Amino acid sequence: MAWPPMVSNITTPLLGLVDTAVVGHLGTATHLGAVAIGGSIFSFLFWAFGFLRMGSTGLTAQAMGQEDDRRVRELLLQSVLMGVFIGLMLILFRGPIIDLAIDLMSPSADVAPWARLYCEIRIFSAPAVLAGYALIGWFFGVQYSKGPLWMLLTINLANMIFDYIAVYHMGMASDGVAWGTVLAQYLGVTIAIGLAFFRLKGFSGQVPLKVLAKWRAYIALIQVNRYLFVRTILLLLVMLFFTAQGARQGDDILAANAVLMTFLMIISNALDGFAFSVEALCGESYGRKDKANFQKVMRLSTYWALLAALILVAIFWIFGNQIIALLTSVQSVRNDAALYLPWLISYPLLGIWSFMLDGVFIGTTSVKQMQNTMILCVLGVFFPVWYLSQGLGNHGLWLSQAALFVARAITLYWCYRQNIKNNVWFAAR
Repeated sequence: MAWPPMVSNITTPLLGLVDTAVVGHLGTATHLGAVAIGGSIFSFLFWAFGFLRMGSTGLTAQAMGQEDDRRVRELLLQSVLMGVFIGLMLILFRGPIIDLAIDLMSPSADVAPWARLYCEIRIFSAPAVLAGYALIGWFFGVQYSKGPLWMLLTINLANMIFDYIAVYHMGMASDGVAWGTVLAQYLGVTIAIGLAFFRLKGFSGQVPLKVLAKWRAYIALIQVNRYLFVRTILLLLVMLFFTAQGARQGDDILAANAVLMTFLMIISNALDGFAFSVEALCGESYGRKDKANFQKVMRLSTYWALLAALILVAIFWIFGNQIIALLTSVQSVRNDAALYLPWLISYPLLGIWSFMLDGVFIGTTSVKQMQNTMILCVLGVFFPVWYLSQGLGNHGLWLSQAALFVARAITLYWCYRQNIKNNVWFAAR
C-alpha cells in the first residue's frame, strides 16, 4: 500500500517546478517572482486545510473495519461537500485573503501586480483542490492507494501541457501558468470522482440526500477536523518562523535553508507513504476492535519505514553535496548548505517515529491527543530550544527542528502506550 502514495507525494512538488520552469525562460525575473510568490501563498493556504484528507482517512478506515458500507459512502459525499464549501468560501472572501497574503510577502513593485493577478486566478482552483484532499483521504481509507496516484499524475501531466499552451501558444505569462494550474486541478478532481464511483461499486447501500443537508450529519467530521486544523496551523507557524529566522541571518543562509528544506520535503513525502498505509490499516483494525492485527500492522509497517529511513540516510550521506549542487549554482549557498547538511542526514531517523505514530492516531481518530502533544512540543520544546540555542546561529535553528521531531515522537509514543495499556482503543462497545 505504501508505494503509490510515496510516488504521488513525490509528484506533488512538480506543480511548482513546472510552473517555475515555464516562466523561467521568458527572459524576465518578474513573472518568475510572481509565480514563486503566488505558489508559496497557495501552498500555505491550501495546506492549512489538509485536515480534510486526514479526517476522511481515519473515519473511512474505521467504517471499513465495522463493515458499514453506508457510512463509507456517506463519508465520501460529506468530506467532498465540505471541501467544496470551504473552497467556495475562499473564493467569496478572496479579496481580503489575497490582500493580506501579498502584504505579508511584500513583493517588489514590478512583481506585485503580476503576483496579485496570479493569486486572483489561482484562488478559483480552491474547490477542486480541497475536494481533492477529501477524495485522497477517502481513497486511503478504503485502501485504494492507486486512486491518489492516478489523480496526481493527471494533474501534473495536464499542468505541463496547459502551461506550455498558455505561455508559448497563447502569449500569456504568469497569468497563463495560473490558469493552467486551475484547469489541471479540475481535470484531476474529475478523474478522482470517476475513480471514486468505480470504487463505490464494491459497497452496498445508498445515502439519502436529505442526510447530506443535515448539519448534525457532519458532526463527526467537524470534531475530527477541528483538532487537525489546530495541529496544522502549529506546523505552519513553525515553518514560517523557521523561514523568517533564516532570513534574518542573511540571504545566503535563507537560500541554503531553502535548499535543505527540499531534502526535508523528500523525507516527509517518502515516509508519509508508510504513514498513510498505517492510517488505513490501523483504522480498519480499530473499527473491528482487532487489537492483535492493529499491533501487527504497526510493528511490520514500522520495520519497513525504518528501512526506508535508513536508505534515505545513506542517500543523503553519499550524494548530499551532489544534490545541493543540482539545486543551486551559487557557491556561497552551496558552502552554507553543506555546513548544515548533517542535520538533514539525521532527520529520517529522527522523524520516522512521529510520522508513523501520526498514522496511528489519525487512523484511530485520536486527534485531540495529536493536537495537545503538538501544542506541548511547539510551545514547550521548539521555541524554548531555539531561544536557548540562538548563540549557535543557524545550527540552533536546525537543532530546534530536530528537537521538535524527537519531542513529537516521545509524547505520541507515551500516549500510544497509555492507550494500549488502558485498552482505550479496544474496549468493548
